Amino acid sequence: MIDLRTPVSLRTSFAFPLQTPRARREVLIGAALLLVPFVGWLLNMGHRVVMVHRMMHGDPAWPAWRHPGQLLRHGLVTFGGMVYYYLPGAALAYAGWREDAAWVTVAGGVLLALATLAIPGYMTHYCRAFDAAEIYDPVRALSRALEGGGAYWRAWGVALCALALSFVGLLGLGVGFLATSVWFWQVAGFSFARVFSQKYGLT
Repeated sequence: MIDLRTPVSLRTSFAFPLQTPRARREVLIGAALLLVPFVGWLLNMGHRVVMVHRMMHGDPAWPAWRHPGQLLRHGLVTFGGMVYYYLPGAALAYAGWREDAAWVTVAGGVLLALATLAIPGYMTHYCRAFDAAEIYDPVRALSRALEGGGAYWRAWGVALCALALSFVGLLGLGVGFLATSVWFWQVAGFSFARVFSQKYGLT
C-alpha cells in the first residue's frame, strides 16, 4: 500500500491514485464530476484534501467521495487561498501590461511564481485539522515550502512530469483528459503531502 510513509518517486507517486480498484474508481468519479463546470473542480479539490486527511489519521485514502457538502466546503476554502495568493501578482502583472511598464509586469510575474511555490506549503497543513488559519499566511507557507529542501523540489519534479503525461489523455478525443487530469492532481497532492507530513510530523 502506497501511503504517506512511502518515499516519493515517479513510480510510487504515479501509482498512488491507481493502486486499488477503489482508487481507480474514485479517479473516474472525479473525472465525471469535472463535467459540472467549476463545482466539479471544487469537489475534486475537496476530495484530495479529504484523502490526505484520512491518511494523516491512519486511515486508507479511500473511500473519500462521501459527504459532498463537506468536499465542496474544503474545495472553496482552499480555492479561496489560491485566489488570495495569486491576486496581488495577477493584478500587478495586468497593471504592468496595461501601462506598458515592463518592470511592473516582471514584478507581478515574480509574485505569481512565489505564490505557486507557497501554495503546497499550506495545503498539507490545512488537511491535518481543516484549520483555515493555516492557509492565509503567505510568508509562513512560503517558508515551509523552502524548508522542504530537496524533497520539496523532487515533489515538484514528479508533479511536472505527471502534468506533462496527463496531456496524453487528449488523444482520447479529449474525454480521456478528464481522467488523466484528476490522476495528475492526485499524484501532485500525494507527493507534496508526503514531503510536508514527513518534514513537520503531521502523521
